[in-house]
Amino acid sequence: MRRTAARWIALTLLVGTALSACGNDDDGPDNGKGSDDPVVVEITFKDGEVTPNGDRIDVSPGQPIELQVTADEPGEIHIHSDPEHELEYDEGTQTLDQFEIDRPGIVVVESHNLDQVIVQLEVK
Repeated sequence: MRRTAARWIALTLLVGTALSACGNDDDGPDNGKGSDDPVVVEITFKDGEVTPNGDRIDVSPGQPIELQVTADEPGEIHIHSDPEHELEYDEGTQTLDQFEIDRPGIVVVESHNLDQVIVQLEVK
């Protein structure tokens, strides 16, 4: 009887240790820190074309979004969120002002000059 009790105690301690080790992984995806890091979208305008071209990117509500633009001429990017954002860029490479989207849904980022969707931000 004592051996059975000792085995249960040992098993309980072993399982408890294993579960607590899983819960303390600071590098894991469920640590709550992922939404504080900005989503970086690299955009290239060259010879009248843009890349990416309509890609969908996952974003958490309230997560900062940063657009890094490389362009062969100045222009403007429109973010169709509420409120809308219009971000101008110059020729060359630059990082535009960060913005956040608080409501779930699909937010279109486009170039009106090219009449083309750059990315779709899926906020969920």
